[in-house]
Amino acid sequence: MSESLLYFLWQYQYFTTKDLITTDGEPVQVVHPGFRNLDSGPDFFNARLLINHVEWVGTVEMHVRTSDWLAHRHQDDRAYDNVILHVVWQDDQISTGRRVDRANGTPLPTLEFAPLIDATYLDRYKLLTESVDVIPCAGQFRSVQPLRITSMLDKTMLQRLERKAAGVRAVFEQTNGDWEETAYRLLTINMGFKINAEPMAQLSRAVPLKALLKHRDVLVQAEAMLFGTAGLLDDADTPDDYQTMLQREYRFLAAKYNLADKQVATHAWKWGRLRPANFPTLRLAQLARLVTHHASLFSLFAGTSDASLLMKSLQLTPSDYWHSHYRFGKATEKTVPAIGVTSATTIVINTVVPLLAAYAHHRGQSTFLDRAIDLLEQLPAEKNRLTDGWEELGLSMRTAFDSQAAIELHNDSCTTKKCLSCQIGAWLVRG
Repeated sequence: MSESLLYFLWQYQYFTTKDLITTDGEPVQVVHPGFRNLDSGPDFFNARLLINHVEWVGTVEMHVRTSDWLAHRHQDDRAYDNVILHVVWQDDQISTGRRVDRANGTPLPTLEFAPLIDATYLDRYKLLTESVDVIPCAGQFRSVQPLRITSMLDKTMLQRLERKAAGVRAVFEQTNGDWEETAYRLLTINMGFKINAEPMAQLSRAVPLKALLKHRDVLVQAEAMLFGTAGLLDDADTPDDYQTMLQREYRFLAAKYNLADKQVATHAWKWGRLRPANFPTLRLAQLARLVTHHASLFSLFAGTSDASLLMKSLQLTPSDYWHSHYRFGKATEKTVPAIGVTSATTIVINTVVPLLAAYAHHRGQSTFLDRAIDLLEQLPAEKNRLTDGWEELGLSMRTAFDSQAAIELHNDSCTTKKCLSCQIGAWLVRG
């Protein structure tokens, strides 16, 4: 038994509601179960109950055992003074010899749930929580109505946008309310493509966008600041002419912008198991081109709802040296590709879309949130282990909206088996 199941059963009144009696023999009638409290304090607020024929309005607290009230020290927390009913799965006051009282010393009305619940609900719940499948409802998923699945994915997608927007707002606060700098930092972090996101984040904080834009007419100087502060200018044993030039430029610019003491540790960068196209050196060269080519990253990201146009704006080729190199001093016979479609799509999904969601919240204008959703619906669905798993269950993956929602549902509900917070799982338990 879990408290989450108790919340579910109480909220939707899936128990025998006739002739309810507290452990002290007082009749109980539920006029309204109240509203689920997702913050600290009692579990339900604004509940209306008739206890011993007297109407009470207040909060309801739920536990697996009555003694949990004392174990959680609610008796010392004034936030629980207005609890009007204690709902428990098992009443163990007699076995423990410890009674739960109100602050004024009178017994707290307690309702024991176990005798009131149809065992079918428990069996359905166990089927989900004890499942060994990555997606707990995998064996039952095809029985769920498509409309219910769509509704859950829509809800989950909005939840994902809000969560990511909160992360963007944190960056926005760090930049003292500068949307241009925020867009630059987000882009830089996401150019690390997860594995190098952390050193990229350090780099974005060390080299401000304003410094790069002052040298946007001389690409090699922007490259020097990024490569030098990244600690990658000593990447080759014998520097070639290009690397030597960057080292010379960096020494001057590091002194000018006080960058020397902000260098990212060389060991912070990950190279293993990466395809050459994802090497940090090439990504930094691509970043330098993007930052210096566009006068305003924020305007680029927030100014269009045309995904194809945005993708083309991101798929720029870096400077000539990086057409034949993945790392310093190591030329390759094959032409090094520019930012590909997959990488550009990832940047739009993880940089542009969250930025628009955060800006919509900041301005109080849903237009930008609509634009974020519109971009997702124009982009193809992502292909990875998680989306493949959903597709095997019959979930259609047409657009990035679908894949992003499915990923969020998996990460937020499936991995933690919070099935009752998912409309799909809740419907399966209800039957």
